[in-house]
Amino acid sequence: MNWRIRALKKSPWVFHVNTGACNNCDIEIVDLLTPRFDVERFGIKLVGSPRHADALLVTGGVTAQAAPRLREVYRQTPKPCVVFAIGACACDKGIFTTGYHMVGPVDKIIKEIDPNAIIAYVPGCPPKPEAMISGIVKALSAL
Repeated sequence: MNWRIRALKKSPWVFHVNTGACNNCDIEIVDLLTPRFDVERFGIKLVGSPRHADALLVTGGVTAQAAPRLREVYRQTPKPCVVFAIGACACDKGIFTTGYHMVGPVDKIIKEIDPNAIIAYVPGCPPKPEAMISGIVKALSAL
């Protein structure tokens, strides 16, 4: 088994990217880091650089302004990299479906760069921290 996949399963380091969210999902992600939910027990650590990340937590539907940034952040991550689409907007543009500024959900932008990208979806508006933990653990165990 590839050493990167083994490390990704045991202690994923994640980088958070906001691509046009209303900040409800961001607040729930910050809640994951508190002692109440303590995601570090799973080895999940929030890092400050995509170059150190094993996974991306992406919130919000992708706006025209954020799309080039998301592409660049994804290119900077070491591969294999799991992309978690957190919230209804990231999964399928949510309530902003008809917005003029929306260029697509996260998977559309990432698949343009890497058709073999691993994308996991955690729907909800906003998803509860328990749902995010469950989605992340299930996706990583499926690798």
